[in-house]
Amino acid sequence: MSIIKTFRGRIPMGTEEKLHLSTNDGLTGYRIKKFKVISTIPHNIDVAIVAKIRLTSDSNIGPTVNFEDTDLIAVNAYEDRSSGNLPTHETIIFDLETFNQDIFISMSDADGNTTPGNYYLELEQFKLDLNTSTYHTLKNIRSTSEIGFTIV
Repeated sequence: MSIIKTFRGRIPMGTEEKLHLSTNDGLTGYRIKKFKVISTIPHNIDVAIVAKIRLTSDSNIGPTVNFEDTDLIAVNAYEDRSSGNLPTHETIIFDLETFNQDIFISMSDADGNTTPGNYYLELEQFKLDLNTSTYHTLKNIRSTSEIGFTIV
């Protein structure tokens, strides 16, 4: 049986927030169910927010999206214009990948605005068996070691 966990917060543009999900035994798995973004002052200024969820910290936070990056598991591109000429537009893409480690949410604005953005995230939480937990933990270790981290 699974449980839905919700997270919400406000992130300044060009920064990221770490969501602490890892457990001592690694037997708790997660999968993204919903990922929404909105400006802190909707319909008041022009924004082009690009929010990303990654399995590792992003050393180059920005609006560029690269789906060849295996650590990128979700993107939300949210556009809102104050003029009212164009409707609010949101494109959300997320992987159905299971993970059992911390994740990182970052936000940037393709238009260069600095107004913070809000996010709402729903994760499905469920129990993992020992083999699946080991697989996901090793996959996470491999991912972090590929980008220059040293595992001690």
